[in-house]
Amino acid sequence: MEKENKKKELEASLKSLDTEEFIDIYFYRPIGYRWALLFKQFGITPNSVTIASIFLGVAAGILFYYNDIRITLCGIFLLIWANSYDSADGQLARLTGQKSELGRILDGISGDFWFITIYASICLRLSTEWGIWIWILAAVTGFCHSKQAAIADYYRNIHLFFLKGKAGSELDNSYQQAELYKSLSWKNDLIRKLFIFFYKDYTASQERLTPKFQLFFKAAKERYGDNIPQDLKDEFRILSKPLMKYTNILSFNTRVIVLFIGLLINIPWIYFVFEVTVLNILLIYMIMRHESFCKKLHKQLS
Repeated sequence: MEKENKKKELEASLKSLDTEEFIDIYFYRPIGYRWALLFKQFGITPNSVTIASIFLGVAAGILFYYNDIRITLCGIFLLIWANSYDSADGQLARLTGQKSELGRILDGISGDFWFITIYASICLRLSTEWGIWIWILAAVTGFCHSKQAAIADYYRNIHLFFLKGKAGSELDNSYQQAELYKSLSWKNDLIRKLFIFFYKDYTASQERLTPKFQLFFKAAKERYGDNIPQDLKDEFRILSKPLMKYTNILSFNTRVIVLFIGLLINIPWIYFVFEVTVLNILLIYMIMRHESFCKKLHKQLS
């Protein structure tokens, strides 16, 4: 009975089984859940856990500068630890009800700190051999990475919106964020206004890459308001669910497996090539599939 209760509590700490990947379900989420229980016991907030994950991830990235297998293994361990904290902060927020706008933004940028450090360390490590070209390759890769991660995050939150509604999703729009930005004062809300300044542009970039979804979603909201019929939600979920496995590939697990292999065999540049080629092809495929069924659903509404 106790084992069954723990299983239910673990599932309650997840976003949804639809959007979770195999490695997350059987590795990161169970570890994150135990961290979350420990942090809950000591009254540690989700935002504090996110900040700790940033320091761990940045430390991992710095260690990837060194061409030493022992130091590399330490960096791999720290990055896995950082990601377990990244899992724990969301699970802790769901277990304790401590969800916040700041937490959402912090969680979104934590990975940026990790990968900026990782990219810089790899470039410094290879600059003697590659010169300026490794920095150019890293800059192109970083741009592609930002688009891949943004779309993966957006598609997951769209799916969660149609699965659980607004309360179970973190789906935002740029218009609301822009209005919030205007309403805040630099004098009284400096930190929050600064975060929203970047976040409104982030949401706008997601919307620019999903025009057919924007048309469908606008039509659905105009017709049904906040009471979208269950059959339409179910249809969207059925069409969206097959893409969820790709959002996870674009997010963390698959990309860091390639990163770890490249570091361990001392060809870290292969990670950049993988992102620019394989992950970009996957990104384009996902967008085409998602836009295609959104166009179909929009026609049905029209």
